[in-house]
Amino acid sequence: MKWIYVIAGVLLFVKILVLPETIVVPPGPNLVETLVADSGVPNAVSGIIFRNRLYDTIFEVVVFTIAIMGAKYLLADEVPNAPFYRFTDEPSIVLARLGATITALVSIELAIRGHLSPGGGFAAGVAGGTAIGLVAITAPSSEWLQALYERWQAAALEKVSVLVFIVLAVITLIGLELPQGEVGTLLSGGIIPILNILVALKVALGSWAAILLFIRYRGLL
Repeated sequence: MKWIYVIAGVLLFVKILVLPETIVVPPGPNLVETLVADSGVPNAVSGIIFRNRLYDTIFEVVVFTIAIMGAKYLLADEVPNAPFYRFTDEPSIVLARLGATITALVSIELAIRGHLSPGGGFAAGVAGGTAIGLVAITAPSSEWLQALYERWQAAALEKVSVLVFIVLAVITLIGLELPQGEVGTLLSGGIIPILNILVALKVALGSWAAILLFIRYRGLL
């Protein structure tokens, strides 16, 4: 039986060599240039995420929200008795907090200018979550971190950012858009920069909630 497969493979190989396809595809417009012109932002990836496939992006944000809610639900019945592991030596604490500061600044840069250069809301949110994680492993206690989370009302702000993102995205899908402005400037791209910032806020605050959960119930990040 295997000889049949070998012969069929050889015949197919010969067919590819002897009878190549002769279909000629006419040159079309540059895809990246078309996306930039359509979205009004130099970062074509942001244009695709927040314009061409905005419908998918809405559900990506919703799925991330459900994941955080699921983690809270699954750990709700457990007793938070795990010890809190953190850095205790001064050099590690200083380096971690310095890294958190730099990462937080990178997060802000990616959120604000993500439509002009490589980056965007999801990358900015991950950078923000990393900064929060670095602060968490140097915190004096888990209670201190929880108090900070509640003082800034991060849970409410996370929910508001999700709702505002969904509302603005639906309005955009309907066909109502802001002026695109001049391509390459900070105030350009219509609604895309605002959606970038909202996604960054959502991902960073959601990461903060997940970090608190794992610290409280597992003692580890």
